[in-house]
Amino acid sequence: MAVKIRLARTGRHLDPSYRIVAADSRYARDGRYIEQIGSYNPQKPASEAVVDESLALKWMLLGAQYSDTVRTLFKAKGVIAKFVEAKKAK
Repeated sequence: MAVKIRLARTGRHLDPSYRIVAADSRYARDGRYIEQIGSYNPQKPASEAVVDESLALKWMLLGAQYSDTVRTLFKAKGVIAKFVEAKKAK
């Protein structure tokens, strides 16, 4: 099972919002997911995204791959730096 951290779209027409989720890569984009990690509103800056850092680090340390957009959000929140430190500590 290949786990990906990616965005699942919610919201209404022309007013999107997204959930940051850990999902099997075979699941549909907006379909079921394993765990919700946070949320993102594209009408606000990336630094205002809500991310549960402990869940994000857990999935990243377990080998989950993240999408390009999620990488940008994680960089803005400082999750990538914490992941690198945790990886070095192991």
